Amino acid sequence: MKEQFMNETSASLEFVLPSVIQKKSYYLLFKRLSEVVLSCIIFALLIPIIAISVVAILVESPGPVFYVQERVGWKGQLFKVIKLRSMRVDAEKNGAQWAMVNDPRVTRVGSFIRKTRIDELPQLINVIKGDMSLIGPRPERPIFVAQFNEQVPGFIQRLLVKPGLSGWAQVNGGYDISVKEKLDLDMYYIQNMSFALDMKILLKTIKVVFTGEGAR
Repeated sequence: MKEQFMNETSASLEFVLPSVIQKKSYYLLFKRLSEVVLSCIIFALLIPIIAISVVAILVESPGPVFYVQERVGWKGQLFKVIKLRSMRVDAEKNGAQWAMVNDPRVTRVGSFIRKTRIDELPQLINVIKGDMSLIGPRPERPIFVAQFNEQVPGFIQRLLVKPGLSGWAQVNGGYDISVKEKLDLDMYYIQNMSFALDMKILLKTIKVVFTGEGAR
């Protein structure tokens, strides 16, 4: 079922991709080159913060330090996203769940690294590998992509570009916005992609890191 949905998604996006993205080809090429260099630099500089977070996670909640989860990427391709574990080991014993406000599954250390987005830092590896971009729509799990596309037809149009570590929807509400609002914000980004907009999102991301806005 999941594979069929992803195959249909990829096929439908292949049909519309040229008319939507072709004029952005040079921008996307330079974006890719610059984000690989920038991601390598940021990752090297933030290794001490990641290391401290790893120790804190182990002290509070023994178990795997990293959390690897399947997400939907560009044109419906599946990939494994890497995060620092912020929830209890048995957080999904009852199946996939959308994060709630004051989610009881989140540990104390997890609450801090989620608010500051430290848990997302290992995803710089995904950016370097090419699974993700620094800026783009946040990748969702396959089950939620299918669910959201039923609720809001056209949700899969977010997959026209690579998912991002941060994005226009993330800095304008994050978890606190509806599925329709998320789609509208992400489509605005796709239709208006530019280095100027990317820089604006990066600056707003820094603000979000310090305020914890939109986190759960």
